[in-house]
Amino acid sequence: MEYVEGASLTGLYRAAAGAREWLPPGVGLRILIDALSGLHAAHEQTDLQGLPLGLVHRDFSPQNILVGVDGIARLTDFGIAKAASRMSHTRTGTVKGKLAYMAPEQTRGIRLDRRADVWAAGVVAWELLAKRRLFKGDEAAIIEDIARKPIPSLVDFDPTIPEELERALFAALVRDREARLPNAIAFRDLLVRGARGAWSLSDTEAVARSVRSLLDSSRT
Repeated sequence: MEYVEGASLTGLYRAAAGAREWLPPGVGLRILIDALSGLHAAHEQTDLQGLPLGLVHRDFSPQNILVGVDGIARLTDFGIAKAASRMSHTRTGTVKGKLAYMAPEQTRGIRLDRRADVWAAGVVAWELLAKRRLFKGDEAAIIEDIARKPIPSLVDFDPTIPEELERALFAALVRDREARLPNAIAFRDLLVRGARGAWSLSDTEAVARSVRSLLDSSRT
C-alpha cells in the first residue's frame, strides 16, 4: 500500500477547528467528489470471469477519506467491505462500520448493496456543508435518529447553499433505498451540477494548498 502524506478528512476537520477555520466549500466538495469516484470504481469491480462482485464498502466516513498534500482524495480501509458473492449473515444485533454513517437498512441487519454506501456519502456531504454532526448521542439515540429523525435543511445553517446542491444531497439521504440514488456516480454528478457560485468546485491544486496550509497550522 502506498504511503500518502496528508490527513484523513476527519484530521482536516480537526486541523481547521484548531485554526478556527473550516474547509472552503469548493475544497470540501472536491474531496468528496473524488472519494465518490473511488467508491463507484470499487462498486464496479468484477471477478476474473467479468461478473460483478457486488462490493459494498460499509464504512464510508470522514475517517476513511484520505487526502494527500498532492490534493488527491483516496478512499481507504476496505477492511469490513464484502462482496455479494461471499456475504455471510452476522450475529443478530451485530453491525459493522461507524454507526453515525450507517444506512437505515444497515442498522437493521438487512442484506446490503451499494445504496448503503450512497447513504453514508450523503451523511458525509451533509456534515461537510452544515459544519456539524448529523447523528450523535449514544448508540440507541443514533439508531433511532437514523430511522426517523427528519434531516435538517442545510439552508438553516448556511443560507448561501444553492438549492440544487441541497436537493442533490437529500436525494442520497432517502430512507427507502428503492427511492434513493442508485449509485455513487449519480450522486457525484448531481453534486457537480449543484455546485455553483461560491460553492463552485476547487481544482486539485487548490485542495493541495488547503491541505498543506491546514497541516502546517496544526503543527505550529
